[in-house]
Amino acid sequence: MALSGNKGEWSEAYVFLKLLAEGKLHAADANLNIIPNVYYPIIKILRNELNTKRDYSIGLNSNIEVINADNGNVIISVNVQDFIDKSRELFTNLRRATGRSFSFPDIETFLSNIDVKSLTAISSNKADIRLVVHDLNTGLTPTLGFSIKSMLGKNSTLFNPGATTNFIYEIKNSSGSDAEFLSINNINNEPKIRSRINRITEIGGSIEFLDIASKNLKLNLQLIDSHLPSILGNLLLYKYSEQKSNLRELLNIINDKNPLNFDLSLGHPFYEYKIKNFLTDSALGMTPATLWTGKYDANGGIIIVKENGDVVCYHIYNRNEFQDYLINNTRLEQASTSRYEFGDVYCQNGKRFIKLNLQVRFD
Repeated sequence: MALSGNKGEWSEAYVFLKLLAEGKLHAADANLNIIPNVYYPIIKILRNELNTKRDYSIGLNSNIEVINADNGNVIISVNVQDFIDKSRELFTNLRRATGRSFSFPDIETFLSNIDVKSLTAISSNKADIRLVVHDLNTGLTPTLGFSIKSMLGKNSTLFNPGATTNFIYEIKNSSGSDAEFLSINNINNEPKIRSRINRITEIGGSIEFLDIASKNLKLNLQLIDSHLPSILGNLLLYKYSEQKSNLRELLNIINDKNPLNFDLSLGHPFYEYKIKNFLTDSALGMTPATLWTGKYDANGGIIIVKENGDVVCYHIYNRNEFQDYLINNTRLEQASTSRYEFGDVYCQNGKRFIKLNLQVRFD
């Protein structure tokens, strides 16, 4: 059966081939530029598939050895030039590819020859690839998991939407009737959610963040920072009321409005600091529906496939650059209102409410 996938899935295979071809992983600054002389030499890549565990070891003789991880036996030895050639060929194919899913027979043949049967390795967490590197800072050889994001296709999602990412708001301070408020749900002109929120305020209603639909997500956020539910609730509301989506712009708005009444007199970046920690934890392990303990799945960091084919990373040593990159290159995006059941005014126990949904995507 032919391997078929989208640009994101094929990008994982591209990262695998390119890292073995180059033998090192470059670090990036806050603008995604390679930092000269900062890189992590790769010793091997660990890959698990459905019925196999393989180590792809970079030798000293210009060969890549494919090793059965269960018994240590070498299955095949392949010249590194083959990985260089195939990584370049795959990148060229990806740049030309159109459509939602596609196959590259020549690449698939090469992958099969090195015992790769699927585009993505098996992973139960956010680590898409696991590397053993030589840490030049400590002299150790840790195994690091990295999440892979590609700029070759549709912008990747950092924080996925779901029914668990609905935020609940109470509509207050209005003498309007229930029927008048419920009629707001008939407003469908785009932008629909913003139009409905505008109508709520036009008839005298004010919208205040109340809670998060998912108790698990609320507790996950509180573990990162006790103020995060309220901060994200306000940012999400500003997205629609101020018609802004870029997180940097939204942070400027929330800093000016200061809804949590932080003491900003000395310039402490309360909102930015807390949102950076949220983005970092979301990138490296935290998901809405799973208990978050603060332990990173992608303990190495995040790998970015750039539009020019460069593969760069943000590692824990580059935390400041990583966080600056996240805050400057993400936005709040609206998910499907029907799929995740938000955007309608509803009444409960004599009070009125509306739900908004949180999704974060790379620009």
